[in-house]
Amino acid sequence: MVYHIAVAVPISMAKPSIFRSQQSMASDLSPDSTIYRPDGNSRRRDLVFVVNPRGANGRTGKEWKKLLPYLRSRLGGECNICESLTSGPCHAIDITREAIREGADAVIAVGGDGTLHEVVNGFFWAGKHVINHDQKAAPSTALGIIPLGTGSDFFRTLGWKNDSHDAIERIAKGLRSRVDVGVISGESGGSHYFINVADVHLSAKAGYYASRYKRFGNLCYVIGALQAFIGHQNQDLRIKIDDGEWEIYPQVTALCIGNAKFFGGGMKITPNADPRSGSFEVVILQDFKWYDFILNLHKLYKGTHLSVKNVSSRSVHCIEVEEIAGSGSIHVQSDGEHLGFLPRKFCILPAAIEMIS
Repeated sequence: MVYHIAVAVPISMAKPSIFRSQQSMASDLSPDSTIYRPDGNSRRRDLVFVVNPRGANGRTGKEWKKLLPYLRSRLGGECNICESLTSGPCHAIDITREAIREGADAVIAVGGDGTLHEVVNGFFWAGKHVINHDQKAAPSTALGIIPLGTGSDFFRTLGWKNDSHDAIERIAKGLRSRVDVGVISGESGGSHYFINVADVHLSAKAGYYASRYKRFGNLCYVIGALQAFIGHQNQDLRIKIDDGEWEIYPQVTALCIGNAKFFGGGMKITPNADPRSGSFEVVILQDFKWYDFILNLHKLYKGTHLSVKNVSSRSVHCIEVEEIAGSGSIHVQSDGEHLGFLPRKFCILPAAIEMIS
């Protein structure tokens, strides 16, 4: 069955279940799925597909419409398919929280890294996991991905084809594995979550500018980086790693905290990161000039830049970063979403989410 929902913000928990919505499209579905069932029963799985129709300059919405008939035929015989189109920033977070509370078997992010980022944040509320209203229900809600966005960088780390039909096959099988999630805290006291890469200073500023050039596809990241270098100044940062002492890192150009390997449309910035390792890879670029960025761009994309002068890497569980100058202007982003400015603390949450794999 295919259900359609349009979840308003904020969501009222008193409303009927999203899985009891319109059922008029159920007749054209074929029972040809092979479903893995962790709990061993024969009930239909409830799948919520969170779609950003404006993603990739509208391409996500167009591609989703083309994909939907195949998705119905492949999954509809065994699953309740709930399609939810986002209406603006943070909407996917609210949809995800509602779906988990209502007992969805999986929430699937349809789009790019931005949609995935919001869905991941929807798994948490007030520093804790969102839970099903029915405490006895099993299994827990899993995260799924169908790549239809601009970057889809997390997909690259997993070594999967950037192919929506392959993604649907993984959803049909329903196999799960746990992945780590990063959590960011700051002076405001609130927590923010990321599944891919968080970064500080130049690369974060570049991501901020790149968001203005999404119409150019992955080229937007290069344009953003070049624009970010205009007026850029490397900064001394104060850094504390795990339970160690505070250290001064001079002339930092960019600091990247990788739960996964890629950002910026395929740049392999933290090449040793693994979202199932229980730790981050932190890569720090120091004293880079604009021409260093140009000369080493190919190495940044290949992941061979760790041998470059003034590039360092280490494995950490937690890292705190503060600005020394006190300008309040050093950018922070995660999964391509701008979060504000330093100071920030980044910690790993091992095996925090089940993901369809």
